[in-house]
Amino acid sequence: MGKEASPRKVADNEALAVGTQIRGSAQKLNLVAGLIRGKKAEDALNILTFSKKAMAIDVRKVLASAIANAENNHNLDVDSLVVAEASVGKSLSMKRFTPRARGRSSRIVKPFSRVRIVVREQQEA
Repeated sequence: MGKEASPRKVADNEALAVGTQIRGSAQKLNLVAGLIRGKKAEDALNILTFSKKAMAIDVRKVLASAIANAENNHNLDVDSLVVAEASVGKSLSMKRFTPRARGRSSRIVKPFSRVRIVVREQQEA
């Protein structure tokens, strides 16, 4: 008498990957995610590989995971994949303190973010 399996969170022609603990602010991560929204998966990987932004490394890993999930788990054609969704949200924030002048201290916030990438198999028109 086990628990029933939860239904898929995406459609049958889609695959999903989530990076939950990416070190950096959601604002910086969203700039990188905006570069790949709506692009073909192969083009998006190339954009992220040669981007100068540091957050592109982590986004590329999540995109590669989504492509691998599509190929291995859902039997989708890798050549016809398109980045359907790249959404970014805030995760936890580490709080640290640093000493300042005259016996004071100030707070340092080290944010973490999450990125959710959905790739969809596009039918050729």
